Amino acid sequence: MQRFEQTLKILGELIAYPTISADSNLKLISYARKHLEALGADCVVQQDKSGNKANLFATIGPKCDAGIVLSGHTDVVPVAGQPWNTNPFVMHTQDGKSYGRGACDMKGFVAAALASAPDFARLHREGKLTRPLHFAFTYDEEVGCLGGKELIRMLQQLPYKPAVAIVGEPTSMGVVQAHKGSCSYDTTFTGQSGHTSLPHLGVNAIHYAVEYINKLFALGQQLQQRVPANSPFIPPYTTIQVGQIEGGVAHNVIPESCKVRWGMRPIHQSDRDLVLGELQTYVEQVLLPQMRLIASQAQIRTKTMSDVVGLIPMQHNQAVELLSNLCGADSPQAVSFGTEAGMFQQIGIATVVCGPGSIEQAHKANEYLTHQQLEAALDMIASFQDVLVGD
Repeated sequence: MQRFEQTLKILGELIAYPTISADSNLKLISYARKHLEALGADCVVQQDKSGNKANLFATIGPKCDAGIVLSGHTDVVPVAGQPWNTNPFVMHTQDGKSYGRGACDMKGFVAAALASAPDFARLHREGKLTRPLHFAFTYDEEVGCLGGKELIRMLQQLPYKPAVAIVGEPTSMGVVQAHKGSCSYDTTFTGQSGHTSLPHLGVNAIHYAVEYINKLFALGQQLQQRVPANSPFIPPYTTIQVGQIEGGVAHNVIPESCKVRWGMRPIHQSDRDLVLGELQTYVEQVLLPQMRLIASQAQIRTKTMSDVVGLIPMQHNQAVELLSNLCGADSPQAVSFGTEAGMFQQIGIATVVCGPGSIEQAHKANEYLTHQQLEAALDMIASFQDVLVGD
């Protein structure tokens, strides 16, 4: 009970840091660093180029291979316009639930990790830890896993390699071994303005944007024919969606510019590469030549807004086996939302997503985490002592 109460206290303190992705997370990172350094952890703070955001990677135990990573992001989504019943940055507890922005996505897991750290620090002081426990807390997951990408680059430079990563996104403590990637793009069309009574003298950016969107639709149909056997996803294929179109100033002015915001959820990188390759060929060989017959300065440019790899199901996953053996976890699942898990997997670390809270509560007003879920997360982390302590 003492450990649970400490976890609730830490969760309240974490929620009080308004770490919306657009803002700094440095105060929260400083809080976590002080907490872990007081326990003797070796801490590395990795700042972004602006100096306004940071990752924290901390280690308790020997600096050697085969450790376990507890991974969580520190940023949260905005609360503007949402009908909260209480202050979203002051934790409110009622009827076995704790409310606040980030309570389940995903400061609850971070709080459980920090509250569990003293037990592992004690074991290390006693000379019992033969493998390390790592803590990886990142920035800007909600806007493209920006901090996670930098963290992975740092991990690749370490002289030792963790064996397992547990990404504590809210899965109701179910074990997730697969999710699609998440890619988003802004494609901007620049044509030539003019009076709509003389369309042959202008290049209508919206018209060419529509042609591009039609190509996206066609590629989406093509991807439905590339369903891998036994795909665990719903729907089972890579999807493409257009989310926003911006362009034009008036009905009687040929629009000079148009922006299309679109994205895809690839099952694997080959689908992503197919789509981007087909689009590049279409732009270079079809659309741009037509536009430049009239306006030599015409452009079509695509900016990658996010490119997050998926988590690929593996026949033998040490992280799945670990949770099955220690926690009696159910059969691993697949989910539709994206996480940082695939990046750990890409550098050879066995990875699962497993954390307290339901994704159905994430990003909503009155976000909450049940205390039952928080206790389950604490039990899971405590079970890792059996693995990290030598005989």
